[in-house]
Amino acid sequence: MRISFVGGGAMAEAMISGVIGAGVASPDEIKVGEPMEGRREHLKQKYGVQPLAGNSEVVDGADVVVLAVKPQQASTAITELGAALGPEQTVLSIVGGFKVAALVEGLGHAAVVRVMPNTPAQIGAGMSVWTATPEVSKAGLDAAGTILRSLGEEIYVPDEKLIEMATALSGCGPAYVFLFIEALIDAGVYIGMTREMSRKLTLQTVLGSTRLVAETGRHPAELKDMVTSPAGATIEAVLAFEQSGFRASVLDAVIAAYEKTNVLGDQK
Repeated sequence: MRISFVGGGAMAEAMISGVIGAGVASPDEIKVGEPMEGRREHLKQKYGVQPLAGNSEVVDGADVVVLAVKPQQASTAITELGAALGPEQTVLSIVGGFKVAALVEGLGHAAVVRVMPNTPAQIGAGMSVWTATPEVSKAGLDAAGTILRSLGEEIYVPDEKLIEMATALSGCGPAYVFLFIEALIDAGVYIGMTREMSRKLTLQTVLGSTRLVAETGRHPAELKDMVTSPAGATIEAVLAFEQSGFRASVLDAVIAAYEKTNVLGDQK
């Protein structure tokens, strides 16, 4: 599969690593348009891909063109790409906040896939939610799914509004989890552990708990109850969480992110 990336930042690099590692594309089938010489050299040396300074020439011959620039650079990149795209090419955008209609109009190109990935894609453990215009061919849909599975899990949704919801939950979600992890580590330090020990205990506890939910299929509340003994330490901690409004804070945070995502999307 011939894949061209417009933008060579962290998410583009994660995708390049993923598709090469999964055998989706070989290095000589990948082009990257990146204005920063240092990034071009890094990507060439590490992955063997073909880096180019401009965006227009990177599109030539690609089956899938991945738009991976920062939101503030997207309008310029979209304008540059429009004239260079062929009708058979699929554009896959990971630009946050840019809705399908804005992409189609700006590019003058109907075959568009919009994706909301998240940062764990950098280690092949990502969660990508995506949608596509009716003009994307079956081959284009298959290509998009294959690329995204090389980054972790993926879900196709027919309704674009679910992309905004996914942004608030899984796109922003790693930050919520990192915040919780940081707080747990600090709590361990506060009660007397070394930071190294607290970090190790916290990371394995979060990882193991996540796997337990995923692999058993049990409701998180059921698994929580298994740990919570009558008049024990866990229920004391649960009470403290409830008194501080922990669940409500999580709900409020995701709802706030969703509302902000809609505001930002309406500005594009």
